[in-house]
Amino acid sequence: MTMNPDPKLQSVIATDDQYYLQAFGRRTPLCIDHGSGVYLYDTAGKRYLDMIGGIAVNVLGHAHPALTAAIAEQAGKVIHCSNYFYNEPQARLAQQLGDLFGDGRVFFNNSGAEANETAIKLARGYFFKKGQPRAKIVTAMQSFHGRTLATATATGQTKYSAPFAPLPDGFVHIPYNDVTALEEAVDDNTCAVMLELIQGESGVHPASIAFVDAAVAACHRTGARLIIDEIQTGVGRTGKFLASQLYSIKPDIVTLAKGLAGGVPIGVAIANQETATGFTPGDHGSTFGGNPLACAASLAVLETLEKGHLIQKAAGLGDHFREKLQELAETSGQIHEIRGAGLMLGIELKEPIAAEVKGRCLDAGYLIGSVGTHTLRLLPPLIIERAEIDAFVTDLGQVLAEVAST
Repeated sequence: MTMNPDPKLQSVIATDDQYYLQAFGRRTPLCIDHGSGVYLYDTAGKRYLDMIGGIAVNVLGHAHPALTAAIAEQAGKVIHCSNYFYNEPQARLAQQLGDLFGDGRVFFNNSGAEANETAIKLARGYFFKKGQPRAKIVTAMQSFHGRTLATATATGQTKYSAPFAPLPDGFVHIPYNDVTALEEAVDDNTCAVMLELIQGESGVHPASIAFVDAAVAACHRTGARLIIDEIQTGVGRTGKFLASQLYSIKPDIVTLAKGLAGGVPIGVAIANQETATGFTPGDHGSTFGGNPLACAASLAVLETLEKGHLIQKAAGLGDHFREKLQELAETSGQIHEIRGAGLMLGIELKEPIAAEVKGRCLDAGYLIGSVGTHTLRLLPPLIIERAEIDAFVTDLGQVLAEVAST
């Protein structure tokens, strides 16, 4: 990856180094200035095809006219009002999401971590209100559920939680896709099983049908609530509105965030009617959750997805993308496996060159993600076209050839 001599970029980096709490450390030396469609432009004017989509956030790409118009219109009315009062965009969005889930009750937050916190509290509250308190929550190793204390503890990667001990009690981690371990872990003290159907942060690993079926059966057997974290997989990412639909399951709670408002912060927990009894007035709240601006943005996203048939297109584009990547795997000899669904794809390389490949793709005008040393992660906007996918795969092949020759 070549260093960018752009003076504006260097000024931003210097300011960041001095003032920003260094949770991110030195980032990729690139400062985004603006975007249009599936492309982003840096402060030097260079164009990049956005193949990471703000980590599954920018489902409509950048500066989408329907989304920007909805935001501007709502900003001209009211951006925020207290949840002491009703607001129409919130009620309309709750109706749409509740219906998409199927007779669901909705609570709005500001992020995926907050949505998962809501789900955790709701599952425990459900049993408390029944007079049968349960605290145990079973999650999977290599999962990612957020960075609050509770969601970092739920996350099955100790690097996210160990520095911040003591941690909340009650979380048990099992190996992903291990049916026996799941069946042994879920008992009459379990209030919830919390899973991702595709683990995004650890490298795009799908759950097996047997593992998901075992989770459903274990919850039915014990009464535990099934929480499916759809923060990355939801909002059409996998070719269905919810990845749960790919597995033909109906969770007790699903959580959404990321792409739901196309870049405006929002999170939501949706529960079935029975599980929703875990909250009564005063049990939970949010100052900014469900604000009119975020809800108006989300309504615009949902309308655009429907009018443009973008979720169905994501399914077809995902199939095409996998076919092109499989062809590249056969010709390059450097790809071990292609994983995922729809436009959520992971490319596992045979050699530990993921970071180098990502850097060279940046130089070539592509923004992609990497996980560890071997995996590339792709989460492009749902508005991407076949021609853009084909161009990326061609250039990725060139990058792999260049890396192989060094």
